Amino acid sequence: MIRLSCHGAAKQVTGSCHLIQTGRARVLVDCGMFQGGRELVEENAQDFGFDPASIDVLLLSHAHLDHCGRIPLLVKRGFRGRIACTVATRELARLVLADAAGLQEEEARRAQRHPWRHDVSAQPLYTLADAFHSMDFFDTSAPYGQRLAVADGVHATFLDAGHILGSASILLELDDAGQRRTVYFSGDIGNPGRALLRDPQPPGEAPDYVVMETTYGDHDHRGWTESVDELVQVVAQTHARGGNVIIPTFALERAQEVLYALGHGIEHGDLPRHLTVFLDSPMAISATEIFLRYPACLRPEFARRLHGSDPLSLPGLRMTRDTAESMAINSVRGGAVIMAGSGMCSGGRVRHHLRHNLGNASASVVFVGFAAQGTLARRIIDGADSVRLFDEQVEVRAHVHTINGFSAHAGRSELLAWLTACGTPRRVFLVHGDLDRATRSFAELLEQHGVAHQIPGAGEPILLR
Repeated sequence: MIRLSCHGAAKQVTGSCHLIQTGRARVLVDCGMFQGGRELVEENAQDFGFDPASIDVLLLSHAHLDHCGRIPLLVKRGFRGRIACTVATRELARLVLADAAGLQEEEARRAQRHPWRHDVSAQPLYTLADAFHSMDFFDTSAPYGQRLAVADGVHATFLDAGHILGSASILLELDDAGQRRTVYFSGDIGNPGRALLRDPQPPGEAPDYVVMETTYGDHDHRGWTESVDELVQVVAQTHARGGNVIIPTFALERAQEVLYALGHGIEHGDLPRHLTVFLDSPMAISATEIFLRYPACLRPEFARRLHGSDPLSLPGLRMTRDTAESMAINSVRGGAVIMAGSGMCSGGRVRHHLRHNLGNASASVVFVGFAAQGTLARRIIDGADSVRLFDEQVEVRAHVHTINGFSAHAGRSELLAWLTACGTPRRVFLVHGDLDRATRSFAELLEQHGVAHQIPGAGEPILLR
């Protein structure tokens, strides 16, 4: 008897974690962190809904925090199986988990200094030592397109999802007492047609079941070219006003694509050649270095450019790893582009830059990625007149822009095209989306096309007959 249960990203966006059980094996696909408001963050410390020690293998689709962020906690609570992923994902996951642990330890120290505050926990979910220990379980490399035996009666094939470097959709072949089923986990499906990564790859044959993300199941994105043009225009206009451009940036993929877009603007004379650009994120700097080491994962046209020069190295680019260098940026009153994490403004250096620029009517804040409900980014995007930063109420006077064509996720039409390429599955399970908007909207679309589908509840056991 083969069963599926979703222990994260079920009727919500973050915390992807899906369990497949047969009579012979227990396979986990992803183990991500919940992100958003205080209530969601507190979910991270709750029970997984299964015994971590019982899991034979964890298959990791990619290195975003909402897919890998609770792996150290899984190990801390007893997991002793193997973790399989692509080589690029393993390298990025090490970076992401170390950064997450460091931020948690920093928040815990802050809470201990200010015990009356209730917005941070006095205990980290896991420590830096826990994060590094969890990397010892990443022992199975999964090249794209190669069928791997990962557990008793379970084979997995990782296919390029085109989402971030090393990302994969995972096809599981399950054999349980003569019952054979195939389940295709989408992971996060990439937005096709972008300049740096290859397009998502469909499975070679139609799976019986599909577990599918619906992050943008309710709308399409602007095209890549139009989005690059819009970003360049915003930067040029803000530069002319004498203000700074703050770009809350996800370190993986988004930072590299924004650098590429700015380079495009400089190359075509739409931006000053020596435009000052700060990449103020140690993780994004390291991710960019990793990015350039894996040309085989990149779109061939972009990979060929790496043989001549680094297309992500701009004339006026300054990479600031050191905290003192980051603090010095706050003395720059105008004419700079400042890229810093986190992308949802839930932590990191970008909050300091927002504190110094949100109140300036000459400045711009440009969001180029998803912002979950409850995050500071979402409040700014939704038009808040002021926001609280470091115990200070800051008025929002800067120009606020959202450019969704940089999204690493497929839009509504691309999601449907991806699913169509999967053939006619018996049932599609919709996960990883805002229930009231994206997931239900995409479910209605599938209803129109006669596709059998279901929106699983958290921990709901589902028989795959």
